[in-house]
Amino acid sequence: MPSSAQIDSLTGVLERIKYSNEEDGYLIGELRPEDQSQTVIIVGKFPGIQCGETLRIQGSWTNHPAHGRQFKASAFKSELPASVYGIRKYLGSGLVKGVSKGLANRIVKRFGEKTLKVISEESARLQEVEGIGSQRAKSIKRAWEEQSHIRDLSLFLNQYGVTPSQIVKIHKEYGFTAIDLINENPYRLARDIAGIGFKTCDRMAINMGLANDGPRRVEAGILYALQNLQDEGHTAYPAKDLVALSAESLETDREVTRNCLVGLFEKSELRRVDLEDGSVYSQLPYNSFAEEKIEYSANRLLGCKSSLPPIRIEKAIEWAEEKAGIAFADQQKEAIRNALENKLFVLTGGPGTGKTTILRAIVSILKAKKSRILLAAPTGRAAQRLAETTGGFAQTIHRLLKYDPAKSSFTMNESKPLGADVIIIDEASMLDGRLASCLFQATPSDAHLILVGDTDQLPSVGAGNVLGDLIQWGQIPVTRLNVVFRQSKQSSIVYYAHSVNSGEPSMPTVAENVASLDTAKDFQFLVSKDQEDCSRKVLATLQQFVEKRLGIDPIKETQVLAPMHRGAAGVGQLNALLQSELNSETDGLQVGYIRYKKGDKVIQTRNNYDKGVFNGDVGIVSLINRIDGSMEIEFDNERLTYDMSDMLDLSLAYSVSIHKSQGSEYPVVVIPLLKAHFMMLQRNLIYTAITRGKKKVILIGDPAAYAMAVRNSDSKARCTLLKKRLLGSVKED
Repeated sequence: MPSSAQIDSLTGVLERIKYSNEEDGYLIGELRPEDQSQTVIIVGKFPGIQCGETLRIQGSWTNHPAHGRQFKASAFKSELPASVYGIRKYLGSGLVKGVSKGLANRIVKRFGEKTLKVISEESARLQEVEGIGSQRAKSIKRAWEEQSHIRDLSLFLNQYGVTPSQIVKIHKEYGFTAIDLINENPYRLARDIAGIGFKTCDRMAINMGLANDGPRRVEAGILYALQNLQDEGHTAYPAKDLVALSAESLETDREVTRNCLVGLFEKSELRRVDLEDGSVYSQLPYNSFAEEKIEYSANRLLGCKSSLPPIRIEKAIEWAEEKAGIAFADQQKEAIRNALENKLFVLTGGPGTGKTTILRAIVSILKAKKSRILLAAPTGRAAQRLAETTGGFAQTIHRLLKYDPAKSSFTMNESKPLGADVIIIDEASMLDGRLASCLFQATPSDAHLILVGDTDQLPSVGAGNVLGDLIQWGQIPVTRLNVVFRQSKQSSIVYYAHSVNSGEPSMPTVAENVASLDTAKDFQFLVSKDQEDCSRKVLATLQQFVEKRLGIDPIKETQVLAPMHRGAAGVGQLNALLQSELNSETDGLQVGYIRYKKGDKVIQTRNNYDKGVFNGDVGIVSLINRIDGSMEIEFDNERLTYDMSDMLDLSLAYSVSIHKSQGSEYPVVVIPLLKAHFMMLQRNLIYTAITRGKKKVILIGDPAAYAMAVRNSDSKARCTLLKKRLLGSVKED
């Protein structure tokens, strides 16, 4: 091989992607140079490339101290493969739906270097290959045209940092007219495609010569600012603050921005909300509608009589005590009374405070009275736990409300309410404004609605502060459980969860290495010096302690919960490490930057109402089908088939964010915790993570970071208008 000083370019076929980061396009791969049998390692930013593509790379050779000789790219150009080898690799990579490795080999054997031209221009000739009939030839042609369009879209958008999965979403949304639609108005991408921000669209617009202070740009910037605020949990924002924030971000005059905001109000793209104190707020229309419906429905419930039969409550409590074989504490009796006497009731408390005992008693009394009871929770796992707790049937709220894909709405609603006397919702702290609105609308006027949750956990992933706003309204009875019935000697997880919640930075047992972790203790801290050391110890803990010493499945029964997505000890890189070390399968399916394999743990990242799986649902890949580019995933004993477009809403779940873990419990929880996570080190975050563990919780990192998190109770307040609507502070239109 020539010396490193002589080489500044490299051309070859991308054989394998060893590591990739979808956020910034950074990739480590194996490239097979032209006329060589050995591969070389390439590193650099290669957004949107796939195995089998021919790359022409500019850069330089370097020697990595751990990984040896590699080519560091400064620029690259991607081309369709021209050699027989490259074409075979490209076709067999799974990119073209319906073409497996074996079929790719047969097609290339028949047509050689003309293969891609035959597929593109003479697809009927594919029938010359054994196993391909007329229909299959047409489907391969359609799949090739779709892939070709996605490739053209990639070449058009890669320069702006648009990721492969986003490009596939754009194609799915806009079809073959995508490039024309983007040229017409690039800002539509920020509105229509999840994950594509205003800044990306703005770069496109500048290249296309659109005016910096034109209404199209400024209005898009305002909408983007409000959507970002929504992602932070806000359902509304003061109009003057929104103008200031948008003008600063856009680097435009405030008066121009204010006029554009007025234009958005006039076009009803944003809702103007005036308060009695004279302040003006901006809301996205669906958030405004959701809060209005919750306010109306809550007052409707309080204004109607109960459908429950007469119940002698004190006798019922005595009967429930006898049935349970225990004497209830005063707080528990109060909770049962409130649930039976009031149409709306909130029960809140941390782990070990007796929520389970209360729910079981309430359900037992109602069943004895032959009342109609519906039990639900935001997630499948939380619903399953509620069913086990009460002995009744429980389901997710989405299934309770019966989503109709054809109408893109829930079947159960204000016009067709649920058939129930009492509806009990567990993990109610997870209720965002829009889901809560649908639930409240579908609740019959004569029914009781009982909301059960832990207000000290993280707020909902979606926008809103529903449980907190309802409690602060002051018109709903609330029972706060604060007595721990599970003693600390039985569960140090419960002890430390309450210790964290009270702001006491008492340290658990500290271990210096994995070998010194104690199988008898259920809450421990393994010290780690930095992010790389932390990620290595996370892996070692799963392999050496959880699997070998505890005999617990490190994938199915264990969950790594990381405070942040980025960094060596963040969700992204932990997933890459844990997949490579815990899953020995070699065959897989490439989707964007992720190569899914049989046995992978995956998480749904967006609601898919057609399949009945929702944001945060975790499953295991049970089958990879390379022939049609699909895979099967098992979610709570239900096996579902995913095609390539469905997979865009998946991610690996060996590690997930603490936010994503809400509503779930796991036998073992492992939590990396370092000062590098300082932006997320908050008390409610750590409290939520700890309370996810049932048998073992192991924190790995810096004890000082743990103390920082426990002391920091300053969780960011969410701006909502629900409480103000409930209190009558909003002016009527």
